[in-house]
Amino acid sequence: MRWLVGWSSTAAGMSGGSVGYDGRRDADAAYGGQVGYEGETLQPVGSHLLWGDPDPLWAVGDWRPDEVRVVSADAQNRIAVLGTCGATDEQLRVGLSAARGGALRHLTAWPGSYTAIVRVGRRLTVCGDLAGVRPVFHTPWEGGTAYATAALPLADLIEANLDFGHLAALLAAPDVPAALHDSTPYDGVRRVPPGHALILRAGAREIVGYEPVASLAVAAPPADPDSAVDAVRDALVEAVRARLSAPRHVPDIDPGPVPGMGPAERRAARGMPMPGIGADLSGGPASGTLALLAAGLPGMPGTLLGHGTGAGERLLAVTFNDLAVGGGEDELQRAGALAASPRLHHVVAAGAEETLPYADMDGPLTDEPGPSLVTVARHRARLAAGSADHFTGYGARQVLDAHPARLADLLMDRKRRHLVRPVAALTKADGSVLVPARVYGAARRLARTPYRAGVEGLAERLLHRRFGSDDSGGALGASLAALTWGGAGPAARWLTGEALAEVSVRLQSAAHRTGVGPGQRPGDYRARAALTRHSMDLRVLEQAAEIRSQRLHAPFLDNQVVRACRALPETLRVQPGARAAILRTVLKGAGVTDLPPGWGAPSQASASAAARAGLRMAIDPLLGLFEAPLLAEAGLIEARVVRRALRAAAAGELLPLDGLADLISLEIWLRRLLSRRGTCWTGTPARARAVPAGIAPQRRAVSSGG
Repeated sequence: MRWLVGWSSTAAGMSGGSVGYDGRRDADAAYGGQVGYEGETLQPVGSHLLWGDPDPLWAVGDWRPDEVRVVSADAQNRIAVLGTCGATDEQLRVGLSAARGGALRHLTAWPGSYTAIVRVGRRLTVCGDLAGVRPVFHTPWEGGTAYATAALPLADLIEANLDFGHLAALLAAPDVPAALHDSTPYDGVRRVPPGHALILRAGAREIVGYEPVASLAVAAPPADPDSAVDAVRDALVEAVRARLSAPRHVPDIDPGPVPGMGPAERRAARGMPMPGIGADLSGGPASGTLALLAAGLPGMPGTLLGHGTGAGERLLAVTFNDLAVGGGEDELQRAGALAASPRLHHVVAAGAEETLPYADMDGPLTDEPGPSLVTVARHRARLAAGSADHFTGYGARQVLDAHPARLADLLMDRKRRHLVRPVAALTKADGSVLVPARVYGAARRLARTPYRAGVEGLAERLLHRRFGSDDSGGALGASLAALTWGGAGPAARWLTGEALAEVSVRLQSAAHRTGVGPGQRPGDYRARAALTRHSMDLRVLEQAAEIRSQRLHAPFLDNQVVRACRALPETLRVQPGARAAILRTVLKGAGVTDLPPGWGAPSQASASAAARAGLRMAIDPLLGLFEAPLLAEAGLIEARVVRRALRAAAAGELLPLDGLADLISLEIWLRRLLSRRGTCWTGTPARARAVPAGIAPQRRAVSSGG
């Protein structure tokens, strides 16, 4: 894990010299830490000081030298950028000058994925991203405010207990921002919403948004589809170019040959990526677009041998072939056809039974829980065959596809004729002539339902265990269930009544909060919530499946790409096959036209088939996991109910497997958290850490009347 952490205190600290990240002595700053327990300096373990007291900032973890940049205008005005940022030093100085005057959006408009922190005197500004893959957290501490890009260091600092209301909301309503609000799994540690910045002034905190939000009262001006797609192309090309222009990194030196193993197999067995740049190549449109863009842009990689400086480096394209389940032959053929380009070096990473979901549940502790914890083995097998810098297509579906609730947005904007094609596609998939009436009726109800009424309705359904599951199933059932302001999560049916009542209270409190309402149309609101949820799980996956010396890159989640995709007209994105058509146009504009037949077709490989197969194979360890689960000790589930559901799912009964994955991943995360021995800080009493008393449920809001 890599993060930054610091605090803003109410008073100036001690003076003295400090050594910064680059090893130079900073004469105007202090050592960057307060005196902690028994005179030991209070500072993060394994940290590098970027600037010192009175408001110190550290970079923690295995940051690359080019990933940490600090530009100073003078002793009191500085900007730090951590991550992959395509801005030059001069652009950073311009951004610093703009931030001094209060212009925050300028700090988030450079290509790449990064976190920007601006220090202007005693005012600190920490900008989160739009997707939520680079979040910012904060907590009150010592009369001021501590902040970080990870929640666990702050939880260690204040010895936070678990927030059981947040854990219940993760299971009961994970896609409803009103249920989660700004909470985290740690009581007292808060999250800055995506698209917002944290501003600290001498310990006092303020959260401000830097992104304009579409009005509910006035329809957005019509956007030109061609110009919008061109903007997506330009943003994607700049995002890829920002990674290609960064310095190349070579993993640790290979210690030597192993009998019977080639170089690639030896590196994979030792958990070492290949040097250079690579990309996923699943056969789908998102990963294929990034691989072709990265290989086709001028420069490296993708430069043919004998042409240009540094020629001969080919992009390493990795395709995962699931031998345990099968069904992905068409995608494998498309990936092979794409990789026939001389600019690509194609590698197929085969996965057998040991890479099925639930096959390997050992791993590192992540900052937060997430469903991807149960599929880490599959991702690690794929990433181990990748490069030191590896492109992935994560987020393309969330930023390009149309959430079903956008049909209600079209009705609100009086664009009924654009519902014809998506409804016709659902009718063809379901085979019922009643589909158009049901979909139109659900979209019309959502368009006429105020946000507050929608949240209160969900709270009422959870309280009375009415989860609104549609009996039609399939694409139609999922679409009808999504045509609401918020729905129950797939794991809600297995929660206790008290846990559901807790989430209901949180929703009712959110509905009655002053200034309630997202200020957006329901489809736009649900799409942003889905993107945030996906980004949170991607962050968990990146930490759990991390390969030493490797960096995962998800350009579709960059700020500028997200902005460009949000500008796409709804009438374009709701059409069937819109994502593939948009990406095909992007590639055509970049000079790539030779695509294999069937490119962009929906995937036929079923993730649910792999999940069911993995569940059957791991049923005995899973039953043991829920013999005396921590979730039951916390009052969120009843162990016998979950064990019965696991047996039924393994026997082939149609149950929501993603709900079981939520339960299992949360139980695994809790066990890892409570079994840890270390802490993120020095200088704390007895090396204080989060959840010092273990599972100790506090008085619930539902029982206290709060």
